[in-house]
Amino acid sequence: MALTMAQPTTPDTTFSSFRAVAYPLRLYAGADALDNLAGEVRRHGARRAFVVCGRSVAHRTNLLQRIVEQLGDLYAGAFDHVDKDSSYLAVLAATEAAKALGADLIVAAGGGSVIVGARAVAIFLAETGDPYELMTQYPEGKPAVSPRLMAPKLPIINVPTTPTTAMNRAGTGLKNDKLDHRMEFFDPKTRPVALFWDAEALLTAPLSLARSTGTTTFTGALHSAAALTANPLVEGDHLQAFRLATRALPRLVAAPDDAGPRLDLCAAAFLLNRAADDGASQGGRDRVSGAAYALATALHNRYDHVGQGEATATVTPGVIRGLADAGSGRIAEALGAGGDGMAAADAAEAAAGALAAFYETIGMPSCVRELEVPEADLPSLARDTLKNFNANRGARPPDYVEQMLKLLRACW
Repeated sequence: MALTMAQPTTPDTTFSSFRAVAYPLRLYAGADALDNLAGEVRRHGARRAFVVCGRSVAHRTNLLQRIVEQLGDLYAGAFDHVDKDSSYLAVLAATEAAKALGADLIVAAGGGSVIVGARAVAIFLAETGDPYELMTQYPEGKPAVSPRLMAPKLPIINVPTTPTTAMNRAGTGLKNDKLDHRMEFFDPKTRPVALFWDAEALLTAPLSLARSTGTTTFTGALHSAAALTANPLVEGDHLQAFRLATRALPRLVAAPDDAGPRLDLCAAAFLLNRAADDGASQGGRDRVSGAAYALATALHNRYDHVGQGEATATVTPGVIRGLADAGSGRIAEALGAGGDGMAAADAAEAAAGALAAFYETIGMPSCVRELEVPEADLPSLARDTLKNFNANRGARPPDYVEQMLKLLRACW
């Protein structure tokens, strides 16, 4: 299915008060972008660059070797055992390695898990408190509380291999099997000082991984493009992110050896982050995108074989149907599936159908059972959504888990 994009409805206003927040960052994109790496390290006065990556990047690609060659005598060493969803134990080991090698800058090379893990390394190197007290707290019946992390952090350079929105954010989530939720930290000082969208590095990710991450980016762009905003900067970034992701994702699947679609998806992810900084994320996610994100996150965090994009594709259409509201028409309109003047339930059905059809054309699963998830696990998955700061940072209603379980069963 080829999507025919419409222009989502925006507020009828001649003037709006809004804000914009910019963070210092240098971006290098395209062929041989990594040629600028050593110069960027020197620009920050660093002499002991420590590389964080996963086993695949270190042993199945030439990316780590390229980084080492570019750094030359600026290379201090590497930790190559960051695992899926950045486990707490792996990050602790990476922190000890960085400390032992006298790291004064961190280079993260890989997907979202590696980039998030590098942020955690910077936090643990600098902060002296107990990580369990530094992480986000969830008081019973009250909004979540994210402690302020005040210590200066080492500069971070990110070399993403997938088009992940994690590339220049400030939130960190770590998997910890001893807890019933992720360890979550927030520190703006862990934003990268530089991003490298190196064409060869992006092509190291297999199609399945790039498609999974790209699906997550596309879905986030859809929710954003369908949202109402009075901020013209946010509106522009949302619409362009949606245009880029919508055209790039099918091209990625059709031409997996072309770096162009991967670069476009990186740009879409970057624009979504910029819009969030400019106020789009104030108040948190809307009800539909928040529920879909919480369910998808629960699925891919609990099961190692489930990617975030696959989880997103299996739950988002069902959540749109189950939470039909005034925004359903805008989602349908953004997908070119009508929406104008339609009742909420009809618009939700049209939007969900169009989205499911699009996912199918790029080879994504359509329901949770296709992920080989035991049906008996659904109640536990619903409980996993209870503590997810990015999905719901406010007080959770008493029936929150029951609501999420109902949605999850509808997606089964």
